[in-house]
Amino acid sequence: MGTPDFAVKSLTALLDEGWPVVGVVTQPDRSVGRKRVLTPSPVKSMALQAAIPVLQPDRVRRPEALRTIAAWQPNIIVTAAYGQILPSALLEMAELGAFNVHASLLPKYRGAAPIQWAMINGEERTGITIMTMVKELDAGPVWATAETAIDPADTYGTLHDRLAILGAELLRDSLPLIISGQLVAQPQDDSAATYAPPIRRDDEQIDFRQTAHRVCNFVRALSPRPGAFTRVGDALWKIWCAYPDEIWSGSARPGQFVGQRSDGPVIACGDGAIVVTRLQMAGRTAQNGAEFLRGVRDIETLCCVHDE
Repeated sequence: MGTPDFAVKSLTALLDEGWPVVGVVTQPDRSVGRKRVLTPSPVKSMALQAAIPVLQPDRVRRPEALRTIAAWQPNIIVTAAYGQILPSALLEMAELGAFNVHASLLPKYRGAAPIQWAMINGEERTGITIMTMVKELDAGPVWATAETAIDPADTYGTLHDRLAILGAELLRDSLPLIISGQLVAQPQDDSAATYAPPIRRDDEQIDFRQTAHRVCNFVRALSPRPGAFTRVGDALWKIWCAYPDEIWSGSARPGQFVGQRSDGPVIACGDGAIVVTRLQMAGRTAQNGAEFLRGVRDIETLCCVHDE
């Protein structure tokens, strides 16, 4: 059970190891792009290539969806970024267990966006957890974990891809040990739990009242998708890449353009400033910061608008 590219790696690992995958459950096809082309999920595309039956319920808890899955008689259920909460009736169908490949070191960052929130919060390490699925969100006992460092140069995209591979490898190595009884699950410490809620549209706006380091973490946590945005006047701009400015030490309104470096404009934050090295103005293609500077005059008159 999975939907995006992250889950494809785990499905591929199961197939490569010879696990008999009797069915795949994924989200319904979605309209993508400006032309709104109906597009299957990456997991569906992979499953069809492997000639595996695919189920795409809008709500997996509906009786007809549960009947279809029950007819497959699954011994094991594996989920990876599926996108829906599974009902107890479904979890109980798997006699050997229902296991999740989760992109954090639980109990930290339970929820839908663990990679993004780990980056936003400036974590230095994150990883993968294989856990048993329970009714409560990402709260089941842990079978195995694997860690990776979060490099200052990482974006959501690079960290996502590394964790997808790490998750597939951990699933490949741990699942046989779980089934054979060679691993023992450990309960999570609920008192140490933190949460990673979905990133909604309103959450994607940059708050320049934060520190320069947190603003830069936010920008890279939303790159290359969906992109962190700000408003300059009435226009929406996206900032794709930035780093803290170690030179500027003035005082200015957060969001004010306060100067420039050779590689981009400088924007004041609540503490310090950032240098923007890649951005995209409304209605234009993305450009690097130096290109932007060549096309703008009186940069100090520009200011980002905060939604109160």
